[in-house]
Amino acid sequence: MNTRHITRYGSRKLYDSSARQYVSLDDLARHVRAGEHLRVTDKKSGHDVTAQTLALVLYEQARQGEQLLTSELLHDVIRSGIGQLQEKVDEIVTAGVDRVKPLLHAREEMERLRAGIAGIERSLREFAKESTREPRRAVRGAPQRRPVKRKKREA
Repeated sequence: MNTRHITRYGSRKLYDSSARQYVSLDDLARHVRAGEHLRVTDKKSGHDVTAQTLALVLYEQARQGEQLLTSELLHDVIRSGIGQLQEKVDEIVTAGVDRVKPLLHAREEMERLRAGIAGIERSLREFAKESTREPRRAVRGAPQRRPVKRKKREA
């Protein structure tokens, strides 16, 4: 996965070294939505400030009226810390995966059943063709082959 490197200056300006231009929080949000991974470093200290910058992206979107997270969820995060949020997300993802597994097994079983039904239908069609064929019969009036009689040689 490509990582887009962003530098945060003391004036809180963000510089995208890949694009060689200054970017806004909205630009960062667009990059994340497009599936890009960001790494934001502070110019002065060299520390990774990606999490704080992404939190600012969420804040800015919420300030603009986008309902990303419920206030109840934010209360829970503040009460229990980010670790609890990560555990909750992991639980939700695990529960989702656990729900998908039986569906995958059901899909595989359906494919096996479809293949079996297709085989039965094919056999029935072949049987129907064979039963409608008339067996070869001798046609009346047609000359039939008679055994050839050979004369005996006198010795």
